[in-house]
Amino acid sequence: MIETLSGFPDGVVALACHGQVTRKDYETVLEPAVERALAGHQKVRLYYRIGEDFTGFDPGALWEDLKVGLGHLSRWDRIALVTDVAWIGQAVHALGFLLPAEVRIFPAAEAGQARAWLLG
Repeated sequence: MIETLSGFPDGVVALACHGQVTRKDYETVLEPAVERALAGHQKVRLYYRIGEDFTGFDPGALWEDLKVGLGHLSRWDRIALVTDVAWIGQAVHALGFLLPAEVRIFPAAEAGQARAWLLG
């Protein structure tokens, strides 16, 4: 499941993942949030927190993630990933060079620093 997080300024898409993340989560939560932010801003920032109860992405969710990321490639400004899930951090670190955005990975204990960096 993906939920939107409140308390972030306009132009920031803030999300948290819990349990199993599905294609439907991307289609009904993530993609509309990104489109709303892009409607009012040339570039957007993404705060993406992987919760302790996260169990994985289904294949459809991974495909949607790729489509959203590449579909708006030049419109990402900064991405803060907050996770203690090692394989996700490693994958983002390995593939981060493909994005023209600044990408930083933070452990869950540093969620406040992630937010400060993203908004800075």
